[in-house]
Amino acid sequence: MPVSPGNSRVMMISPRNYNIWMDRLLPRWMFHTVQNLVIDSDLYLLHVEEKKIMEAGPSNWQKLCFVPTKSDANVVAFRKWLKIYAGGQIDWGNKFTGSLPPTPPREQLMDRYWSHVVNCSSCNAAYKGLNALAVSLQVFSFALVAIVGATKQAMISMAARNTLVIAAVLCFVGSKWLSHFIYKTFRYHGYNHAS
Repeated sequence: MPVSPGNSRVMMISPRNYNIWMDRLLPRWMFHTVQNLVIDSDLYLLHVEEKKIMEAGPSNWQKLCFVPTKSDANVVAFRKWLKIYAGGQIDWGNKFTGSLPPTPPREQLMDRYWSHVVNCSSCNAAYKGLNALAVSLQVFSFALVAIVGATKQAMISMAARNTLVIAAVLCFVGSKWLSHFIYKTFRYHGYNHAS
């Protein structure tokens, strides 16, 4: 749904009568993660396409957009409806000067945190909780190393010492992996459409 020139809001519903148990088991933020992957993969391309349509004029959109499949039928129907009832474009009144806002860098355009996470209670809670877990893993890792370093060799067996060191390494590696996961899931996931 267009909310202002260059900005839209996605409202989506996925009615289904299968795997309903998954909705009860998995938190909502996990579904949003998958949906964001789909939406974000097209976001930059749609942004560029919007600028091209604006330059060519709304009545020439079919010359720029190739829509041959059944899945494109809704796009074609919307464009026909828009042409009939709104002259091919949305009337923004005096809020629109005729030019779109400048294209921000990809990282800013595809920033999930400010476009979704801060507004979604489920994703925001998951973001805060996973960040707390990542910090806890790092603290626990350093605490284990400090325990190993502070204890005398006679006080703790070599097997226990090695176990603590391995646990410290696993906690540290886990925190680094989790930090990377948080960044790609809740902040920015870059796409290379050429590959």
